[in-house]
Amino acid sequence: MSRYRGPRIKKVYRLGALPGLLQKEFKYRKGRDPKKKRLRYRKRSKEYSIRLAEKQKLRFHYGLTERQLVRYMRIAGKSKGSTGQVLLQLLEMRLDNILFRLGMALTIRGARQLVNHRHILVNGRIIDIPSYRCKPGDIITTKNKQSSKDLIRKYIALCTRKRKKVSKHLRKLPKHLSIGSKKEKAQVNKIIDRKEVGLRIKESLVVEYYSRQI
Repeated sequence: MSRYRGPRIKKVYRLGALPGLLQKEFKYRKGRDPKKKRLRYRKRSKEYSIRLAEKQKLRFHYGLTERQLVRYMRIAGKSKGSTGQVLLQLLEMRLDNILFRLGMALTIRGARQLVNHRHILVNGRIIDIPSYRCKPGDIITTKNKQSSKDLIRKYIALCTRKRKKVSKHLRKLPKHLSIGSKKEKAQVNKIIDRKEVGLRIKESLVVEYYSRQI
């Protein structure tokens, strides 16, 4: 399956809040808040539908194809520890997601574009692979070019305004990351903890969804 390019608000109505998908905070119209509807639907639906919804939430938030998500599931399944927790750590330590969590892009899709256009350096090397897996100790900087620096500053200013309106959980910089005062240099301090993950999800249901397929 290819990466989703359709209407994003439709997915938010169906799955709930997806911070990495929308540029602005999405407010439901009166009478259309899906929380109660989603709960009623889950009570009536089969277990498969519930697991599918959680898997889709993970996929659309991080902007992955089905094939990519299956590959991450296989890696997590072979690793030590809880498969669901390892899966979330693998996704959170992607370079595009780390740029999003640092506030250098409005969405994960926007962060992916910054990486593809070669604006970002990791440990002094240009990295143009959004799925690059960052490790503790990695230094993330902006390319030493005025156009790249101006672009990142612009995005940081927009992200700062956006995050004032969202929940405290997303407003704070996660503990596994740190950023300089000029916001041109950041560092990965450690592997992310489960509590710091920027998406509300039941990862155990995602593991159950794939358990019969992998």
